[in-house]
Amino acid sequence: MSGSPKKNARNLRIAIVGAGPGGLCMASRLKHAGYDDLILIERADGVGGTWYHNRYPGCACDIPSHLSSFSFEPKLDWTRPYAPQPEIRTYMENFAQKYDLMRHCRFGSGVKSAVWDEEQSRWRLTLDSGETVDAEVVVSAVGMFNGLNWPQIPGLDSFAGTSFHSARWNWDHDLTGKTVGVVGSAASAVQFVPEIVKQAKQVYLYQRTANWVMPKLDDPFTDEQLAQFRDDPSVSKAVRDQIFEGVDGGMTFSDPVALAEFERVILEAMDVVEDIEVRAKLRPQHPFGCKRPLLSNYYYKAFNRANLELVTDTIERITEGGIVTADGKERRVDTLIIATGFATTKYLSAIDVRGRGGQRIEDAWSDGAQAYMGITTAGFPNLFMLYGPNTNNGSILTMIESQVNYALRQIERITDEGLAWIDVRPESMERYNVEVQQGIAGVKVWQANCNGYYRSPSGRVVTQWPYSMSEFEQRTSKLDADAYEVASV
Repeated sequence: MSGSPKKNARNLRIAIVGAGPGGLCMASRLKHAGYDDLILIERADGVGGTWYHNRYPGCACDIPSHLSSFSFEPKLDWTRPYAPQPEIRTYMENFAQKYDLMRHCRFGSGVKSAVWDEEQSRWRLTLDSGETVDAEVVVSAVGMFNGLNWPQIPGLDSFAGTSFHSARWNWDHDLTGKTVGVVGSAASAVQFVPEIVKQAKQVYLYQRTANWVMPKLDDPFTDEQLAQFRDDPSVSKAVRDQIFEGVDGGMTFSDPVALAEFERVILEAMDVVEDIEVRAKLRPQHPFGCKRPLLSNYYYKAFNRANLELVTDTIERITEGGIVTADGKERRVDTLIIATGFATTKYLSAIDVRGRGGQRIEDAWSDGAQAYMGITTAGFPNLFMLYGPNTNNGSILTMIESQVNYALRQIERITDEGLAWIDVRPESMERYNVEVQQGIAGVKVWQANCNGYYRSPSGRVVTQWPYSMSEFEQRTSKLDADAYEVASV
């Protein structure tokens, strides 16, 4: 993004739901295009989205740092190849300040509902406070990692000790000397368990399914490297380009030789676990890539500590003071940490959204969330989604940039052509989603049964993009006018 902001003749009121990476990117691009009547509605008290909320010990990106900043606003001095959460959050805060976005933010405000007014051709958003916001255009930036996923375990509410979700870490609760039960062993647990075992008296980690946990090259950049990155941006760009090529090429999980090599490297890393029985329990029974690949240099080593026990028996219930497994054994704990991730398949249906004819988006998505290009859904005019259905793979920020550019072109059509609304045609959306699902069906490892977060209750994969980031950028680079029906003002 370069040059001076444009000036649009018609000023649309645009509401962006969420001030995470998607919302910030969209707002910056809109402002550059001349749209200044913007409001970013954010339930949290600051910007950053998942990087604002997730503050658990050891939290870091699992895509290399150079792809964790926007291409048009690169951060040259990441301290290490996989940046920790505080550094990414600071980047997002600095980005919002630089692009003058803070004055558009309304913090501490969640959106309860969004209803399309057909007569006025505008959306009415009702906030949790009862206030209303009207806007001609709405951009949803709630993404995938928004609503918390709570396990359905009998007695969970009866626990008398301290309990919290890993995505809402309770830093006021000191784990020193505590006996901790961790429910879940995926992305967040892989990062925080090696940290909390350094403090806690005892940690019980309850694993339903073993995951593939890759080692990573993550030595901090040297002072000399950082100086070179800062003094010569082309060096940092060359690193970014090289990383992009590697990530882009591996997104389709189509190379059996590469997949086998990943498994070999991880099994070799797993050999550090001294207890043979524990090592066997940590070995996944599904192929690499079936579930989200995880990264850590410390996870497997942590199981050599006497105060970490891996529990693979099914949890039967939770009592006031402990966790009972199917074998009848109760392990007493005073702290319970739920690490079961997010309700990833809901997307915008986490909000009561009603489009043309009063249709609820929850009903439109009865078979699972779907959208054209993952960005817009038939029957919901002037509504665009970022990090929407079937856009998850590779670098989230890279995928978001393509989505933002596409949505901006449609919004500019509204302005340039004097439109009241623009709505994707049902047949366009159907054709697109049939093709995407065919592509997903061709990714063999995604068809294995591994209890991942990719599928909706209907069984439809609603999160994953089956092709490369380059392919997505190419598809979203067109105006795509024929895919839409429109109405003039």
